Amino acid sequence: MLTVHHLNNSRSQRVLWMLEELDIEYELRRYQRRADMSAPPELKKVHPLGKSPVIEEDVDGCQTVFVETGAICEYLVDRAGGRLGPPGGADGIRRYQQFLHYAEGSVMPVLFALLVVSRVPLLGRLAAKKIRPMLDVHLDYIEAELASRPWFAGDVLSAADIMMSFPMEAVRTRAGLDKSRPATIAWLERIHARPAYKRALAKGGTYSFAV
Repeated sequence: MLTVHHLNNSRSQRVLWMLEELDIEYELRRYQRRADMSAPPELKKVHPLGKSPVIEEDVDGCQTVFVETGAICEYLVDRAGGRLGPPGGADGIRRYQQFLHYAEGSVMPVLFALLVVSRVPLLGRLAAKKIRPMLDVHLDYIEAELASRPWFAGDVLSAADIMMSFPMEAVRTRAGLDKSRPATIAWLERIHARPAYKRALAKGGTYSFAV
């Protein structure tokens, strides 16, 4: 059976959601953040990076450990025979591949920088004023994309949406995403209304980004 090592309030919530969408049976092992919000040392016993998500599964007779949410999503799509993979057509495939990697490769670094410097008195606030326009460029781009179709890759939910959920939830709760970008807000409301998302939320424990 597939095992998920899940840390509360983390990127691994996406993996639980994806497993629920795919109706894949899994064992859930939950870990709680420490007071300083770092991951507990027990996660290093699972993988040297000591971070989440991590999944384990027997693959061809070998117990295999997977890290990195994007890689895990791609593995689960293959495992499920292509479900939640790219929609048909060259444009759908291109959009799927792009947003699958855009989530962590482009949006999260800018968001993380903004959140970190915002905590630093004075100089941090000045730095945040320089970073904020960079994030707005991404948010405007995302809004334009979602204004043209219901999901990131096309007309149906895909792993690209699952990957994009964490940064967009974090932007909404921590970086001011509001109804001035209605297509993005509507997309968030669609994913939060999905039964599989709600089941994952109930199983995963504390998750402050689903609002």
